[in-house]
Amino acid sequence: MLKKFRARMNSWMSENMELPADVMMDLPRITMIGQIHIYIENHRGLLTFSDTEIRLMLKQGQLLVKGESFVIRTILPEEILLEGKISQVLYLNE
Repeated sequence: MLKKFRARMNSWMSENMELPADVMMDLPRITMIGQIHIYIENHRGLLTFSDTEIRLMLKQGQLLVKGESFVIRTILPEEILLEGKISQVLYLNE
């Protein structure tokens, strides 16, 4: 009950106070530059990494990025910059 109320309150505040939804609702912000760069903010940690895929923990679920020749250019506690040829970005509810 409290979780539903909090989610509704965050949604209302985001809409009525013109605050960004990613900040209020703790959502990831994903910025892609073509197929070669992806910048992900507000993740909860790196689960797996290889040259063909990266899996990040989110507040709700996981984010899976698939492609080729991946290199992590920057990694911070809640941000990551990935470079390579990106073919898929998937949300997983696991």
